[in-house]
Amino acid sequence: MKLAYVTTYDAGSLKGCNEWSGTGYYIAQSLKNQSIYIEYIGPLQDAVTSRTIHKFKRHYYDLFKQKNYQKDADTLTLKHYANQVAKKLNSTKSDIIFSATVNPIAYLECDRPMAFWADGTFANIHNFYPQYSNLPEEVIQDWHQMEKLALQKSKLAIYSSDWAAQSAINDYGADPNRVKVVPFGSNTDSPFNSETIKDVISSRKTDWCKLLFLGVDWIRKGGNIAYEVTEKLNESGLKTELTIVGCPPMVDSPIPDFLKPLGFINKATQEGQDRIKQLLMESHFLILPTIADCTPIVFAEANSLGIPCLSTTVGGVPTMIRNGINGQLFSPVGNISDYCDYITNLFTNYEDYKNLALSAFHEYESRLNWRVAGLEVKHLLETIL
Repeated sequence: MKLAYVTTYDAGSLKGCNEWSGTGYYIAQSLKNQSIYIEYIGPLQDAVTSRTIHKFKRHYYDLFKQKNYQKDADTLTLKHYANQVAKKLNSTKSDIIFSATVNPIAYLECDRPMAFWADGTFANIHNFYPQYSNLPEEVIQDWHQMEKLALQKSKLAIYSSDWAAQSAINDYGADPNRVKVVPFGSNTDSPFNSETIKDVISSRKTDWCKLLFLGVDWIRKGGNIAYEVTEKLNESGLKTELTIVGCPPMVDSPIPDFLKPLGFINKATQEGQDRIKQLLMESHFLILPTIADCTPIVFAEANSLGIPCLSTTVGGVPTMIRNGINGQLFSPVGNISDYCDYITNLFTNYEDYKNLALSAFHEYESRLNWRVAGLEVKHLLETIL
């Protein structure tokens, strides 16, 4: 099988794949590892006139309409992308046109089947993420049109969560038979197996709870909830520490002793990867009480090291985290006591915690890794040949 892999950026290397946390690169690698030939089509260029128009519109909407202009679904830009892809396809013998996200293929006309793998629809993210709120009406219309066209033209629409897949069907009338769900995998490989992970889990303290918050947005990722949970656990008698990576804690100074802010750690470097891996292995839980997310890959990375995750029932998170199997989900407006009671009960019955941590690792091995994801997508692509 040969794929023409279309992305607006360079997905052939992590250095050129800064967008989407490198997911476009890992998608390609997961398929190459299934003996699928990948021909990269990207990066794609914006037209010079489009850049000028976008700059003008951004200033216009900001100054005169107090609206948040976004260029991602601009019709002229997408048609320019489609023209570039069409020209490159003339010299390829690919069996399927495959894309990470729908932007570069929405206006593409070709004689080969198309498919894509995305983490959400516009209906999912509109007024869900701050950057996709307060949009001008023309942006909203362009984005909905882009989603509709891509779904109409694609033989296969793969999403990383049930939440996104249902939106494609319910909000855009996609054929349910063409819509599939395959979660993304961990961007780091686990060095452990089912036996050696037991030693990692057993090495964690039994009388001191260590929580890890990994996120670059304190508000959206629920940093305030993580802080309050840590504070309440300490007040209740369970010594608890919260390590914060990615952003400064937004709390009243002075910062209490139970908070350990480490700032930003660059995962693009081996040193950064090793540091985060070590922090995860030392922690009992990854806590990310997010208020807006599609499918955070950090959950799969935590599970790969036997770390259960605590999060919320928003967006695509419930596809990643299954209650009692690889973590626990709470209401985004839930009570702090719910988190505390859950953690305290596991520490009171510590064998239950160890079983949960081992189960989290098994979720990574069986479901939340790129090998499993790539194999499943390969089987799906074979159905449209």
